[in-house]
Amino acid sequence: MKTKIREVVKKHAGVELANVQDSTDLYRAGMTSYASVALMIALENEFGVEFPEHMLSRTVFESIDSIAHAIDSLSEVNQ
Repeated sequence: MKTKIREVVKKHAGVELANVQDSTDLYRAGMTSYASVALMIALENEFGVEFPEHMLSRTVFESIDSIAHAIDSLSEVNQ
């Protein structure tokens, strides 16, 4: 899953992933708040989930790890 997330981040977050670890803060790596919205939409489309309002926060989209955790929790709810 993290490989897919990295692909989506690379396309939509405006972040160079060469030096980005799964725990790296994507905002500190250069992602803007505008890019985070585009990333959220792309992640919803890629994984077939919808981020509820309570998950629309900076911490959810802060890193590859936090995104994976959020998608995992949404996938469990949808099963």
